Amino acid sequence: MRTAAVLDHAPAQIVRHESTRVPTGRLGMWWFLASEIVTFGGIVTTYCLMRLYHPEWLAHSSRTLLPIGAANTVVLLTSSLTMVLAHAAAQHKDRSKATRLLLITFALACLFLVFKGYEYHHEISEGLTPAAGIFWGFYFAMTGLHGLHVLAGMIAMLAVIASLKKDKFSRVEVLGLYWHFVDLVWIFLFPLLYVTARG
Repeated sequence: MRTAAVLDHAPAQIVRHESTRVPTGRLGMWWFLASEIVTFGGIVTTYCLMRLYHPEWLAHSSRTLLPIGAANTVVLLTSSLTMVLAHAAAQHKDRSKATRLLLITFALACLFLVFKGYEYHHEISEGLTPAAGIFWGFYFAMTGLHGLHVLAGMIAMLAVIASLKKDKFSRVEVLGLYWHFVDLVWIFLFPLLYVTARG
């Protein structure tokens, strides 16, 4: 009876059940990216279908600034490399190196937006606004949405850099998944809006 009484008053053991072995942050990011694939996939597919029925778009799309688009492609590919290196440093719990590489990635993202801002300024000054034609409507919608994702990634980078002071290294991996997705989207946008525009 005494044993039963002790067991009755013993603190209940907390049992944790996990439906998956994938870390919550990583799983959440994969779900978020899945929704983003639907968003970008929808607009890219619509653009491609419209392009098939509007060959006259070549005259408009050939006015995009190919050198700037190519430079931004190099910038984002380089930023993917620095993000990979930051993740490797985080895995080794090297806070200073991970922080430095994330800051470099942040600077490259800034450079991307500066190039894009210059490009927008040039195009708008030439009268190439979203109202200039269906192509330009798609162009500004696609690159503008991508630019917003770059900006969101930059804000996330600052938050992750701050969290490294508390040794939250796993957040670098989650951030990396997002950033590689942003870079991958640009890899699709660049040929669609710049390279194929040359016929």
